[in-house]
Amino acid sequence: MRFNTSNQRYFEFFKKINFGVLKSIFFIFSLSYFCIYFFDNIDQISFDINLERDGINLSLSFLFCILSIYLNAYAWKYIVKWFGKEFKSNNLVSFYVLTNILKYVPGGFWHFVERFNFIKKISNSQVALYSTLIEPYFMLSGSFLLASMGLIFSPFYFFLISPLVFLNKKFIFLILKRLWSLKGKVFEVLRLPNSKDQFEERINIISFFPSRALLLEIGFVLSKFIGFYICLNTFYTTNTLNIIFLLVIFSLAWSLGLVVPSAPGGVGVFEACFLLFVGKSIPQNIILICLVYFRVISTSADLLLSLPFLIRKLSKRI
Repeated sequence: MRFNTSNQRYFEFFKKINFGVLKSIFFIFSLSYFCIYFFDNIDQISFDINLERDGINLSLSFLFCILSIYLNAYAWKYIVKWFGKEFKSNNLVSFYVLTNILKYVPGGFWHFVERFNFIKKISNSQVALYSTLIEPYFMLSGSFLLASMGLIFSPFYFFLISPLVFLNKKFIFLILKRLWSLKGKVFEVLRLPNSKDQFEERINIISFFPSRALLLEIGFVLSKFIGFYICLNTFYTTNTLNIIFLLVIFSLAWSLGLVVPSAPGGVGVFEACFLLFVGKSIPQNIILICLVYFRVISTSADLLLSLPFLIRKLSKRI
């Protein structure tokens, strides 16, 4: 009896926690941490580049960021397919790419809203909702799996591979219910009732494990990392760091940027976490230059691919 009462108290305590406020605080601290590092080393930072020498590397970094966006888009297409909706054309991929820039809009959920409305028009609200909700979990699972490669003999290894245990037909609704409770603002915008009863409605999941979508999400994070690694080698030519070590740091830092929606596109959170994790392994001025350039490159890739969507949106308002 005491055990049940104690558990109930813990449950009530966690229900009272405002996770939205905690995420906002984490975002502010992360951004402040990065700014402190940046201004503390500003006298050693120079953003001058030699295009003849560095142009090829920066262009390759940009191309890998472009590739990552398309891999992410195809992963979403196969997530939708896993929920029972087949698309013969690549309209889904194109729309995903076009709306990717909206993740930088304050709130961090407007790209979800656009994609939900798009799927709802050509399918049904259940497939639209579930495929929109679950996509970040696929991305997180892929990123954690990459990070686990460098922590096989660490206790954290089991934590990093644990999301894969639930990424199957049997447990998928447990994940969706949890995500449902965390995405309250999204449901307000979509005008959907925040009710768990909707999860009782069946959808046609076509296989036990979504292997193709997961592999594409792994490719997405890996492509992002390659773009970052090329950018790092542009400014740190004496880089002797273990590439697996960098992959682990990048994956974990990117994951934290993903799960903090107060940070548009993970801005500030990814950079601060990477600085914290890498420590003194790389000179601070070098890693700051690399992080700034990589953020500009990756955001430019999103902006370039989303330009037609933005023009169309602006033309409707004029």
